[in-house]
Amino acid sequence: MRHTVSEIKLKNGAKGLLIHVPHASVMTFDINFRAGEYLVDPQKWEVPHLMEHVLLGANELIPRSRDFQAELEKNGAYSNATTGVYDITYEAECADFEWDRVLGLLLVAITKPLFLEEEFRAEFGNVQEEMAARSNNHFRRLSLEMRSRLGLIAKTDVERLELMSNVTVDDVRDHYARTHFAPNMRFVIAGNLTPARRKALTLLLDAIELPTDGKRLALPPEKPKRVSQPVYVANDTVENLYFYIDTFMKRRMSEVETDSLSLVNTMMTETLYSKILGTARERGLVYGMNSGLSHTRQASNWWFGAQVSDKNAAPLLKIIVDELHKVRAGDVSEEEIGITKQYALGRFQRSGQTVGGTASGYAGRYFFDGVIDNYYRIPERIKAITKPQIVDIADAMFADRLWGFGVLGNCGETFAHELQQQLIPLWQVKD
Repeated sequence: MRHTVSEIKLKNGAKGLLIHVPHASVMTFDINFRAGEYLVDPQKWEVPHLMEHVLLGANELIPRSRDFQAELEKNGAYSNATTGVYDITYEAECADFEWDRVLGLLLVAITKPLFLEEEFRAEFGNVQEEMAARSNNHFRRLSLEMRSRLGLIAKTDVERLELMSNVTVDDVRDHYARTHFAPNMRFVIAGNLTPARRKALTLLLDAIELPTDGKRLALPPEKPKRVSQPVYVANDTVENLYFYIDTFMKRRMSEVETDSLSLVNTMMTETLYSKILGTARERGLVYGMNSGLSHTRQASNWWFGAQVSDKNAAPLLKIIVDELHKVRAGDVSEEEIGITKQYALGRFQRSGQTVGGTASGYAGRYFFDGVIDNYYRIPERIKAITKPQIVDIADAMFADRLWGFGVLGNCGETFAHELQQQLIPLWQVKD
């Protein structure tokens, strides 16, 4: 989707991106605060999540949650909020003709919440139900357990449920006061942003009624560590086993390295003809598999995960080890690289077909570390990736020997240990 993007820095200390999509029929708003779980007492872990639920409710303009939601959504608009370890993001999407009304309501919710005790109690029950439902997601359960064991900031949903009773509405109010101030706010707004509309948006956001002292809160200094034993989560109700493999590098990747590893990742698992997933499916070993990249403030991560039967687990891990050894040894052809680049280019084009998709392409990185990706340079970045860059970054992800392996299921710790032994050669020092 054709667009232009510009960053604006407001007098009140907030800043964000305005993405002009000519003739767009909708507008999207993402308003972010560094206000996640890492900022609270671990015994009150659920404070940010509960605050996010209650904030989009009763406020000084409309003092009842259901009435506020009815007013915001009456013409088909959508609103939601998400809480993570680092951030809380409030979002809305609406028809172009009512952008100012919907944004105005969203800003009222953010700046004038009432945090009523009765609504806190109601949302307390809703969050309990949400956490209970999430705890049935076995991939999520294992991922959170592994994050915690690897030295990253995390708690499982079961732990979070146990800690919820420690949180009061006063904790919510206090967390709001400590995190919701203008210099800690970032935003991405996308739509048909004509010059007149840009001016109106700038005035509206600059006048937001939030404190103007302070600066953007810093990300936590997480340092991943090696987990020598497999993380085993016993679950007798699971017939297949779930596993994750995580490997870390002790620094953040450069742009070129990120592009190169992303291409390797695609080559490994992201298509039915990929080197790992394609080979495994050809042999009838696994239905699906995922892998991906992530970052902390000081480290880079590459992970692999799948659900597989006990009898197929060892053959699948052998494929993973063999294919990763091959790419690290340079055993990948220019033809394979070219095919993967074509797939990556097509996927990139598909990702930006909507206003919301275009906005999300900028928001993740911008909210994380303030970097504005040049959308129009991405195709040339993909095309510029070379075989030596692919080999170097794939190898570098194993050089620091920071890794962990986790299994959820009923296979037993002994079997999990046997599977882990298959993976050890990936991190052994080369001769």
